[in-house]
Amino acid sequence: MSRDYANKKPSPKKRPVSRGKKAQQQRSIPYLPTFIVIALVVGFGYFLWSINGSSDNATEQVTPATKTVEKPVSKPAKKDPNALPPKPTEEWTYLEELANKSIDIDVPEDALKSKGPYQMQCASFRKLEPAEEMKAMIAFQGLEAQVRATQGTTGVWHKVILGPFESKRAAERARHKLQRAGINGCQIWLWEY
Repeated sequence: MSRDYANKKPSPKKRPVSRGKKAQQQRSIPYLPTFIVIALVVGFGYFLWSINGSSDNATEQVTPATKTVEKPVSKPAKKDPNALPPKPTEEWTYLEELANKSIDIDVPEDALKSKGPYQMQCASFRKLEPAEEMKAMIAFQGLEAQVRATQGTTGVWHKVILGPFESKRAAERARHKLQRAGINGCQIWLWEY
């Protein structure tokens, strides 16, 4: 005889029926531990109530060991509650040191000589219309641009060029102005004649 354990439904579990003193003991409240906890809480509350304010009385009840003649104490003048405290004095010396500081930089003579005028190329387009639009955007920033058509190996390109700038610093200043306006990707080169 074979049994089919896979299709067999589990039988419902029966709870044991408790009868007698065991069932009553499980439901009853343990009176002795409950009484001890309540007594401890009440005792702790009485202790806190009894020591409340005792630290204030202890400092006031200090009596001198010898009798001294008390001199009348003059009361200090009342201070204005809105008065500002005196201005603090500055303890730092770095401000004077920085004011008198000078920095000497050795710059090679080659760096002082200008290599020539600079130009800045911001874009290169196949068609003339986008190059003219870029030129107009640059004009709104207060800079003047030119559109140059150059013949490359792949065809005609329309370059948007700014310049000439006398120094690279002036070209960098113009590039930062364009970057703040959202025109990125401008390159600075020596001026091509």
